[in-house]
Amino acid sequence: MPATSLADWLRAESDGALTELLRTRRDLSTPPPSDSTVLATRAGTPGSVARACEDLDSFTLAVLEACLLAGADRDPVPVEDVAKLVGADVAEPLTRLRKRALAWGTDDAVRVPPAAREALGPFPAGLGASSPSLAGEDLEARLAELSDDERGVLAALAAGPPIGRTRDAGLDLSLEKAETPVQKLLARGLLLRRDDQTVELPRELGIAVRGGAFAPGTLTEPALPVHPHQPSTVDQAAAGEAMEFLRHTESLLRAWSAAPPPVLKSGGLGVRELKKLAKDLEIDEAQATLLAELAVGAGLVADSETTAPEWVPTTLTDSWLASPTAQRWMTLAQAWLELPRLPGLAGGRDAKDKPVAPLSEELRRPLAPVARRRVLAALADLPEGAGVKSVDELVAVLAWRAPRRGGRLRDETVRWTMAEASALGLVGLGGVTTATRALLADDRPGAVEAILDALPAPVDHVLLQADLTVVAPGPLEPELAAEMDAVADVESAGHATVYRITEASVRRALDTGRTADELHALFKAKSATPVPQGLSYLVDDVARRHGRLRGGVAASFLRCDDEALLAEVLAHPVAAEHDLRLIAPTVVVSPDPLHEVLAGLRGAGFAPAAEGPDGRVVDIRPGGRRLPAKARAARRNPGEQAVLTEDQATRIVSNLRAGDAASARRRGSAVRAPVGGGADTSATLELLSRATLERREVWIGFVDSRGTASQRVIRPVRVGGGILEGENNERYSLHRITSAAIVED
Repeated sequence: MPATSLADWLRAESDGALTELLRTRRDLSTPPPSDSTVLATRAGTPGSVARACEDLDSFTLAVLEACLLAGADRDPVPVEDVAKLVGADVAEPLTRLRKRALAWGTDDAVRVPPAAREALGPFPAGLGASSPSLAGEDLEARLAELSDDERGVLAALAAGPPIGRTRDAGLDLSLEKAETPVQKLLARGLLLRRDDQTVELPRELGIAVRGGAFAPGTLTEPALPVHPHQPSTVDQAAAGEAMEFLRHTESLLRAWSAAPPPVLKSGGLGVRELKKLAKDLEIDEAQATLLAELAVGAGLVADSETTAPEWVPTTLTDSWLASPTAQRWMTLAQAWLELPRLPGLAGGRDAKDKPVAPLSEELRRPLAPVARRRVLAALADLPEGAGVKSVDELVAVLAWRAPRRGGRLRDETVRWTMAEASALGLVGLGGVTTATRALLADDRPGAVEAILDALPAPVDHVLLQADLTVVAPGPLEPELAAEMDAVADVESAGHATVYRITEASVRRALDTGRTADELHALFKAKSATPVPQGLSYLVDDVARRHGRLRGGVAASFLRCDDEALLAEVLAHPVAAEHDLRLIAPTVVVSPDPLHEVLAGLRGAGFAPAAEGPDGRVVDIRPGGRRLPAKARAARRNPGEQAVLTEDQATRIVSNLRAGDAASARRRGSAVRAPVGGGADTSATLELLSRATLERREVWIGFVDSRGTASQRVIRPVRVGGGILEGENNERYSLHRITSAAIVED
């Protein structure tokens, strides 16, 4: 069996019964053999049926529910009856159901697995139980006799679910004595009494109230109006948002480099730090959350995992900041597509009614990348340049295409995806960009080329103003942008960035090693306007006072009262080897560690000694051999799918089939009374050993490492070393086997 993703494999191999069914009947459109009737009724558990239904659209699900309404989970029903319930041709959706083993039979009759009733809920199509007494009656005429209040009750139940709780259910009154709408409907026989507190709307009446088994319009995909745009217009609009997002990310990295925010005890980023980030960057908290999540997701920021943990930029930050704009955008876009988290959940409440913090584990959703790609793929299916008019209309379309996918966050995930994709520049004007289409096709070079074409061309000049402001008329070339960041502060950002030069910013540039002459040359060469005289005076004035007091770094020092001896050391080649520098007549410093300097001097024939802070001689020899710390295991990419090995797949199939066999044998009373379990482990071991010698099948009760109890039927081949091995490579720890019994032939 070729290795594949765990999710895809489990969908195809949901249980052993489905595997055997597919082997027995390769063509599900043909009648099953008589000996496969049992298999047909067991074609899937409720869980496997639910998984198979996740990607079905509303029309196909309606056909499956119509099959349940017609009783196809018990006996074959005519396809004509199903089509009559749906009110449309059902050939195509039945084909899709057959391909997923959710339906089988001839072209004229169809059956569905009984598990579908449990998987889809107790009320297929939102309709209640059938009431034979209403069959053949003129329900339209009976509905016309009702009051508005009575029709309102029926309309509410017809919308689903068809049951309601009321105290009136326990009263059995005549129509003359009935007072409330429910009492009157019960008296008329238009409601069924399930118990003393529950009433149910009959199926026939529900269909009459709706005007059909399914509400009008639910069987056709909603329209998705779009705005036509030129693809270049969409690309340019998105590129502007992308540049803004990159600028905010740079600001976050620089801010957290200077003052890393603490990690909460429960994990995540605190509310105070989030509000501060949003205020400093002048963005809302939702976008600040997205910035933080992507910075961590892209590996640019990580938990320091120290005694007082902080969110600290990693070494990747420097290479990311030095990368071209397109590459930086690619890093963030790819991280977002593969991020197994939902940033939109931040700020909400968890199960304990506590606020959910950004970067916390509560935001982890492994299927988030699948949901994002589904939204983008729907936009990519539109004509190039087309953008949706309303996100709500897109939500409705995706909900119709897969109503059972995504759970309670299905619609919100679509809205969050659109907002985040727009902020990142993956979506512009409601449509996907050329770069996004390339990303969805895993064409990274094509995506880089597309984003480069969309970004405005970098400019190589600025405009100096008399008020010491600098206007960048567009994105600056990387070298010029670095120079401006060093000598000026950003005052306002956008398509045209405004910088301001101050005394502090000039001093910052001089601190980096730049000279006043270099700053004058920079302004003269890169300014398209004359250099203001005030700016020249400011640079000269700050430079005149800069560097009068200096500091440096030294890892070790040498001191000697004999200046001649120090002169001899400095003249020796060992001085150049360790970068020895005389800073006073009797003091020499070096950037190398002290033990290396002393070893070099001793090798050169000198006799130095190490001293401590109090001037006493100390021993700095190494204390012994040390092993390097073990590197932490590499973590799997969150967006990367798990891969099954052939051995793992074989074991999973064996366990599934063993579970099926155990269930069948127990139902058929083919098992002796179980022995063992509890303190009677010797009897269990004796039974298993005898079954191994006689090559007999045994039924075992088993508790796994998570405490989940299950049953298996296996044929043991070896018992020993605390392990029971089966002929299909199954392995069970003997101390986890709670009971065992011989399976009778």
